[in-house]
Amino acid sequence: MTEETSAQIIDDSKRYCWVCFATDEDDRNATWVHPCNCRGTTKWVHQACIQRWVDEKQKGNTSTKVACPQCNTEYIIVFPNMGPVILVLDAVDNVIYKACPFVAAGIVVGSIYWSAVTYGAVTVMQVTDPLVLLVGLPTIPIMLILGKMVRWEDTVLAFLRRNSCKVPLLKHLFPCDGNDRTANVDVPPLSDPVSATRVLCSALLLPTVATIFGKLFFDSVPSNLQRTILGGVAFITIKGALKIYHKQQQYVRQCQRKILDYTDSNINMAASSTGDLANQ
Repeated sequence: MTEETSAQIIDDSKRYCWVCFATDEDDRNATWVHPCNCRGTTKWVHQACIQRWVDEKQKGNTSTKVACPQCNTEYIIVFPNMGPVILVLDAVDNVIYKACPFVAAGIVVGSIYWSAVTYGAVTVMQVTDPLVLLVGLPTIPIMLILGKMVRWEDTVLAFLRRNSCKVPLLKHLFPCDGNDRTANVDVPPLSDPVSATRVLCSALLLPTVATIFGKLFFDSVPSNLQRTILGGVAFITIKGALKIYHKQQQYVRQCQRKILDYTDSNINMAASSTGDLANQ
């Protein structure tokens, strides 16, 4: 065996991270992974480095598939089991997202109908002061839609994360361990784009939902207006609390995910998991 061949074997036995270019000698405590079919110097990468690289590619959308830039092998990314509550919230969120366009179409048709009804009512009520109706009534749906675009849950969630270490009860929901990846500022926020149909549906259905909640929880209140307002506040509070909890658990799930080695057993496990999700 020549000296050149021996040097090549020794060089191949070393691990180089293709993201930060560090070796075993630079960080002996780092976790390594070979997530694709690459060979040679591009085979190995630090788990932390590939996590940051995947975060940059996904841009907050954890459902985006990420592949190796060299061999185009799709990375095997596994997430921790967050329990049945998060699965239910994920399913409800997905159903709402898919149903909103159809509901929005129904609202548009209903809006045309009620516009005609309103015009007829204003025509009949011209003996009174129609200016109040013409100016005041159209502002109701506008204010509802503008109110739905205020994401107060994100502000509350950010406040709770910053102050979780000060309140023992919050540590269980918002862990603040410095060694945990949930404290890593490099983790981008989850993608939460504004859906026009979802905002429209939520805003225009809020009075109806508020009326239902008011009758369920505040039936003893004699005033229908007060009962509806209390029902709306209760609905927004409950929905906001569930949304904050859901977002935090999604964030924890993203931080605790792992990118696995590209082995036959891991490939079969990923395929089995994909098939189980499809059946569900």
